[in-house]
Amino acid sequence: MPLNRRLPKRGFTNIFKKRIAVINLDDLDKAAQDAARVDVQVWVEQGRIKNAQDGVKVLGRGSISRPLTVRAHFFSASARDKILAAGGAIEEIA
Repeated sequence: MPLNRRLPKRGFTNIFKKRIAVINLDDLDKAAQDAARVDVQVWVEQGRIKNAQDGVKVLGRGSISRPLTVRAHFFSASARDKILAAGGAIEEIA
C-alpha cells in the first residue's frame, strides 16, 4: 500500500482566507476616552485587537454615546447607522 493512502487525511486549510479582526461599538466607546477620532492603531495600542491582519471590521453590538470619527476597513450596516445617528463620521480604509 503506498504511503499517501496509508496516512490519514484530515480537513482542509484555506491559505487564501482573509483574517479580519472585529471590534464592537461598545468597545469603541471605551477606547475613545478623550479622542474624537479612533482608528486601527489606537485599538492595537490599547490591546482591543491583537493585530490588524487583513483588516478590521466594526460591528454594531452595543451603542455609541458621543460623535466619533471612526477609521476602519469594513463596517456592518448597523454599526454604520449607529455611528452616523450619534453624529459621528466613518472613514473606510482602502
